[in-house]
Amino acid sequence: MPLSRPPAANPARAVPYVDHLRQESRLFRELIADTAGSERVPTCPDWDADDLLWHLGEVQWFWGMIAERGLTREDEVKGLESAREERPTHRAGLLAHFERASERLQRMLRSLDPQTELWMWHTDHSAGYISRRQAHEALMHRIDAELTVGAERSPVDCRLAADGVDEALRIMRGYPPEYGLTASPLGPSVTIAVVDGFHTWTVTPVNVTGVDPDGDAWDERRFAVTDGPDEASVAEVAGTAGDLDCWLWNRPPHGEISRTGDEAALALVEGIVADSID
Repeated sequence: MPLSRPPAANPARAVPYVDHLRQESRLFRELIADTAGSERVPTCPDWDADDLLWHLGEVQWFWGMIAERGLTREDEVKGLESAREERPTHRAGLLAHFERASERLQRMLRSLDPQTELWMWHTDHSAGYISRRQAHEALMHRIDAELTVGAERSPVDCRLAADGVDEALRIMRGYPPEYGLTASPLGPSVTIAVVDGFHTWTVTPVNVTGVDPDGDAWDERRFAVTDGPDEASVAEVAGTAGDLDCWLWNRPPHGEISRTGDEAALALVEGIVADSID
């Protein structure tokens, strides 16, 4: 079965990633600042609210440093370890660390051409993809913060969420054909449909084996992904972009996701989605 190569993230697509990064980071900070710090995070049960705050601050610090220093090589990135700050022992310090890291990340990404080459674990080594990845990272952790404090869920921008579905399917849960790995189909294809964005993807569960260019061995269940519906699909998963994005990241959807068609095919897709994303 031929498997198509997923396109690289397009920094020119009409999604203002840095604007979303700013908005989601602001909402996250407001929510987390109202906690005592010891509340458990239901979507990350090993963490409390302070752990969540430190995590997102560290993520934004890391990518902000890469953007600020213009790092393009892995050995340069490994050198960042010596520049890491110790985790503050008090709440004010954690909030200040997050604010500094978030401000720098947003400032640097806004100042760079999206095509600027920077180090990235993905095959798209651009500032544009870092902006994309960090907008979605902030969105998911904003949802985590809402769930932690029991706040009403804020709306998710449909374009950002639909783009998040695409990234989750192609990159986070997809497999990279360019690595020369073997992808063996595990079952029939299933359609994923965004009902408020009128876009569909066809996913085929595959088992991916082999050794990638970094020497890492693969033996994982992933998706082969194409755009649009496929007459061969035996089932469909449909919902709003925001709900599908949450589903793919193992966050509780705000509304209902419909599942119709072959139950065995749906169960296989659900099993892959249930796997954690590293």
